[in-house]
Amino acid sequence: MTADDHRPGAREILALVGDDFRELDYPQRESRPDGPLGWPGYDASRARAAERTGETESVVCGTASVEGVRAVLIAFEFGYLGGSLGERTGDRLEAAYTYARQHRLPVVPLIATGGSRMQEGMLALTQLQRVAQQSALTRAAGLPQVAVLRDPTTGGGWATLGAGADVVLALPGAQVGFAGSRVRPPDADPAAYTAEAQVAAGAADAVVTPERLRETLGRWLRLLTTPSGDPAPAPRALGASDLPDTGWDAVRRARSPRRPRAESYLDDYFTHRVTVSGDRCGGADPDGMLCGFGEREGRTVAYAAQTGAATRPAGYRTATRLIRLAERLGIPVLTLVDTPGAANDAEAERQGQGAAIAELFGAVATARTPVTTLVIGEGGSGGALAPAAPGRTWATPDSYFSVIAPEQAARILKRPPTESETERTANQLRIRPQDLAELGVIRTDYGDGGRDEPKHRP
Repeated sequence: MTADDHRPGAREILALVGDDFRELDYPQRESRPDGPLGWPGYDASRARAAERTGETESVVCGTASVEGVRAVLIAFEFGYLGGSLGERTGDRLEAAYTYARQHRLPVVPLIATGGSRMQEGMLALTQLQRVAQQSALTRAAGLPQVAVLRDPTTGGGWATLGAGADVVLALPGAQVGFAGSRVRPPDADPAAYTAEAQVAAGAADAVVTPERLRETLGRWLRLLTTPSGDPAPAPRALGASDLPDTGWDAVRRARSPRRPRAESYLDDYFTHRVTVSGDRCGGADPDGMLCGFGEREGRTVAYAAQTGAATRPAGYRTATRLIRLAERLGIPVLTLVDTPGAANDAEAERQGQGAAIAELFGAVATARTPVTTLVIGEGGSGGALAPAAPGRTWATPDSYFSVIAPEQAARILKRPPTESETERTANQLRIRPQDLAELGVIRTDYGDGGRDEPKHRP
């Protein structure tokens, strides 16, 4: 395997990301000559792999400190039979996840695998079921899983340990895909099977260079292991301080290019933040919805922020994914509303816009973690309402919220397409912040952002 010598081994990647690594005690399985299938030469292959790598299996599992956060690390040794999964690999993985649950530790798989081990046949493939079960149990226990995709991450290792993690980071240029390089169609585009392509397709969150991996992992682990049941306070208004005179004034303010947008609010609100990207269904909407976790006054808050553009299905699905993850980890959520409405082009409909919005409505409605909402700009119809928290929504003075855009409302009412008629319609819709407060749509205690509320309980 001289072609693979450039790949860092399990011990190297462990040293790169953590300190004070302590390897776990592994279960001992009785060894049968040439494995469970009696595959000729299997024992000899394992012996050569052990001599070459210094390891006795394709994974090394233990605990380490990652930037001050203790975690269970699972490092694959690709030099050992291509990092493939067999029965003894499954034993080690199950032991690692069990230890994590017993000691309430996050799990960090550092993956480099070609898939399941052919010399063990279906017994190797069924290890994926074991891994999936352990991952699900760990998820149900409220413990985060942050995967790092190394080169290559293919087959069942990608479809369980990788894609099944809460957060997926990847090293630049890593091969990532369910199909390994030797089993893809001959005309397959190699660029589709890369870390960068998986991020673009919404299957991974970010590409991280080796030099920044430890710092990035540490930040993620600190944020995801700092639960708090208290609601997040609403951000302070960064734009206008006086209320609009008319409904049309409110619309013009919200549409002004000089008005502060989501990035400004997030930068002002958080000390630092990390980004969740992609809906895990083949899409991402970085131009329409910003999602992630940030630190505010020493505590973690999750955020889903519309950017002022029309929100696409992938944006709503990413927000839903974020809220459900925050709920499992006991982290409060902040949503920022700012969109003229949901994207309504044909492609958005083909991508399931209605179902995506419905999912987000449901996630907000049933969230067992507190959700706080601030309308910071345009509140265009149901596409803006979906991320808004019932009973915990505030609005800035340079925002509006409307059942439909005034121009569209005027057309539906068959009014002349004049500015005066549009203004009249906007005023009739009562969309100003003060109108919304009087109607009971938003809260009026914006000054304190609900800070005096009792601690949230499911």
